[in-house]
Amino acid sequence: MALYKLLLPKMGESVSEATITKWLKQPGDLIEEDDTLLEIATDKVDSEVPSPVRGILKEQLYTADQIVQVGDVVAIIEIEGDAETSEPTVQPQESLADQPTFSSETTNLEIPGMAQLSSPTEETTNIHYEQGVRFYSPLVKNIARHEGLSQEELDRIQGTGAEGRVTKEDILLYVANRGTQQNTDHAKPANAPLIKNEPAQVTPTPTVHTVVNGSDEIIEMDRMRRLISDHMVKSVQVSPHVCSFVEADVTNLVLWRNKVKDAYKKREGENITFTPLFIEAITKALKDFPLVNISIDGYNIIKKKNINIGMAAALPNGNLIVPVIKNADQLSLVGLSKSVNDLAQRSRANKLKPDDTQDGTFTFTNIGAFGNIMGTPIINQPQAAILAVGTITKKPAVIETEYGDMIGIRHMMYLSLSYDHRAIDGALGGTFLKRVADYLENWDSNREI
Repeated sequence: MALYKLLLPKMGESVSEATITKWLKQPGDLIEEDDTLLEIATDKVDSEVPSPVRGILKEQLYTADQIVQVGDVVAIIEIEGDAETSEPTVQPQESLADQPTFSSETTNLEIPGMAQLSSPTEETTNIHYEQGVRFYSPLVKNIARHEGLSQEELDRIQGTGAEGRVTKEDILLYVANRGTQQNTDHAKPANAPLIKNEPAQVTPTPTVHTVVNGSDEIIEMDRMRRLISDHMVKSVQVSPHVCSFVEADVTNLVLWRNKVKDAYKKREGENITFTPLFIEAITKALKDFPLVNISIDGYNIIKKKNINIGMAAALPNGNLIVPVIKNADQLSLVGLSKSVNDLAQRSRANKLKPDDTQDGTFTFTNIGAFGNIMGTPIINQPQAAILAVGTITKKPAVIETEYGDMIGIRHMMYLSLSYDHRAIDGALGGTFLKRVADYLENWDSNREI
């Protein structure tokens, strides 16, 4: 008999590690090819790891709740044959050459308040970090080594990951504020001069203790809810939120969809919802106003080349996830509709891949699906804006005609835009939102699909 080494597979370009959440097979179990062995979780989505071979599970090399790097051996399987084999090795991104370049133009390490980083020196690249009681991923250690952080500094960083683990965002935020934050050992003099271009510091969230009596039920947040909680708090701390509202008459759009939906379902085998229609209008407006499709890096504004629209999706367990439609402006309406349906279905079935939630540049959320007329959503960092649409309601409205004004029953809805006031002012945010409404109001009733 031969031994097969099962490696943790690569789960996306930006994913280097995962947490084992559950083993579905135990040592001694017979495993068929494609049987699911274990469930894993990244910072964004949960996944399953199937067995590529048939055999008997001999050993689990990690336990539930342990963090595993991409390419690490997670299990040993006994298979037919004589030689020891394994999957092709997928090396985690260990070297600085494999890591994103740290500069003011970096697009995939967009941490608000992060200053431009210097190049590594011969001295800093040879620093060795002890693992100690807290796990440090290769990416975190590479950034620390690149910046010349000592072991003491690394251990001092407050982690927001699982079990206090230091995430990429934690260390980058520490680096951004490293030279300006108040040191616990050396207080800044009261008359110290103001440093220009000093990145904004994030105030730690105070812990609020509540009184619990015997009739109250205490429900511990699950892993995803804790991630959402931390992400939302950070967003409010980092970005000064402003919100604008418009009301749109979408009667033409509603009547057009009612006219084409049956034929579309017969032809394509799936429904056409309002979501792709809204996303198309958003992508057109983002092309008209590219300074809304941005992120902020300290005092630098990063204008995104691609228009990648995140669509907030509610999960059956009550949590929220934001899968991303990449290059949404390059898709036809049919392409947008199929992408929306595919991501929505895979979200509900917990089948999203880690890359499905990466690289969004703007987020859309439909709170009208819950009967809400409007809302003020929180920005999905590191983006700079998020648009919400409310429910479509029939209302009496004034209609201007060549024969004078009249009252008619129209399909009306509210749109709201939350945006980061550090880079987007009321004029830009309000004009962009009005442009989205204009595209929806002026929908071509004779459009072919």
